[in-house]
Amino acid sequence: MSDIAFLGEAFAPATLFAIVIGTTLGVVIGALPGLGSVVGLSICLPFTFGMETVPSLALLLGVYCGSVYGGSISAILINSPGTPQSAATMLDGYPMAQRGEAGAALGWATAASVVGGLISCVVLILAAPQLARFATRFGSVEVFALILLALTCIAAVSRGSMVKGLAMGAAGLFVALIGTDPVTGGARFTFGIEFLTAGLDLISVVIGLFALSEAFSRLAQRHDGAPSVAHARLVLPRLSAWKGRVFNLVRSSFIGCLIGALPGTGAATAAFISYASAKQASPRRENFGKGEPDGLIAAESANNAVTGSAMIPTLALGIPGDVVTAILLSAMVVHGITPGVRLMTEHLDVVNAIFVVLILINIVMLAVAFPIVRAFGKLLSIPEPIIMVGVIAFSLIGAITVRGNPLDGVVAVLFGIAGYAFRIGGFPLAPFVIGLVLGPQFEQNLRRGLLLNDGDILSFPTASWISAVIFAVIFILTVAVPLAPYLARLPTLGRRPR
Repeated sequence: MSDIAFLGEAFAPATLFAIVIGTTLGVVIGALPGLGSVVGLSICLPFTFGMETVPSLALLLGVYCGSVYGGSISAILINSPGTPQSAATMLDGYPMAQRGEAGAALGWATAASVVGGLISCVVLILAAPQLARFATRFGSVEVFALILLALTCIAAVSRGSMVKGLAMGAAGLFVALIGTDPVTGGARFTFGIEFLTAGLDLISVVIGLFALSEAFSRLAQRHDGAPSVAHARLVLPRLSAWKGRVFNLVRSSFIGCLIGALPGTGAATAAFISYASAKQASPRRENFGKGEPDGLIAAESANNAVTGSAMIPTLALGIPGDVVTAILLSAMVVHGITPGVRLMTEHLDVVNAIFVVLILINIVMLAVAFPIVRAFGKLLSIPEPIIMVGVIAFSLIGAITVRGNPLDGVVAVLFGIAGYAFRIGGFPLAPFVIGLVLGPQFEQNLRRGLLLNDGDILSFPTASWISAVIFAVIFILTVAVPLAPYLARLPTLGRRPR
């Protein structure tokens, strides 16, 4: 009986209600340009702390999956992707809408999104337990190296220079150190401010960096009007229309699963890689960019397939691959669940419930898509400044209610201003949050590793074959790859031009 107890949690009324609300809210947030997955999760996260573990995760996962799909609605109807993940969808979706085929374009996007999401659930169910078994070989040094690799990967693929990405990751680690030393009990980096002795609240920082900074950025652009919307009803494609397109659907879904499992890549990368692959392989490649359903299938199946596979390193290793999974990881930690090596043995019921919840979310997403598409015109008729003011209000309420301290609202505003400045300066925000979330684990495993190796940090790469491989990859990403273009030019430097 205990083997199927997780089904009771997954199908409990509170969980099902959270799935419906979260998915619906996620689709709406994704469809409104300027918001997106991170803003939606940042706003909803504080309201999950009074909920049970599985319903709270169901709400957040619903917002995550729904927002990735929701971006396709505005991309198709108004040529403005609601989220960066849907930028590739716009290439063929909007031309179809201009031809009067908006309903069909939304149907292709919806069907591909649901199938891609379900395939990623299957990959997650099969891959996460296997990776978790391998993770039992990880000691303190190996976990430290893995966290360092995660920060390096995020920095390497961040927009802008790697130096800026590494700097932001280091800044996140520093902010995580503010508060009380877990070993000595002494205050550090508090500057005599009693409020800082408990450390900065993770949720307040995340809300400020993403939700508030995005709102500040959008308000600064002064978009006063509302975009014109091509009204449409969602029309799912017939089975006969899938002839010759199923292979593209499956291939694109697996591309999304593969890229989603890699730290620092994300759904936008998966969508464009899948789109390029489909364009090369499709017999209708000349129609790409002119309203070709194959382009919609490739983009939407890939970006939605990322939602499940991105949870693989998060659940099995405790390493978030991006900001979204970092927020989900922080929610699990708040509820007393630490993803990583022992997750599959200590909280197997929660993990299995998450698997079922992800499947249900993709099914619910199909159901809520129909009414949301019809109501989309009314949603977008609201002027953007009003929407952003609402985002600021909900963000501040969420930041303050987490610990009941008004100063957390001040922290959120300060980090919102800092996040806005980082955006202007081209500094990526993802490495900062990853460093902030992983900071305690980073410090804890570093200290343990030093104790086990008599304080010799130089012995870390030779502690085991696992750590040797991880440090070799870090070296390649940080040294070999950036220097490769310069090293390739060395043989030609001494030659005289003829």
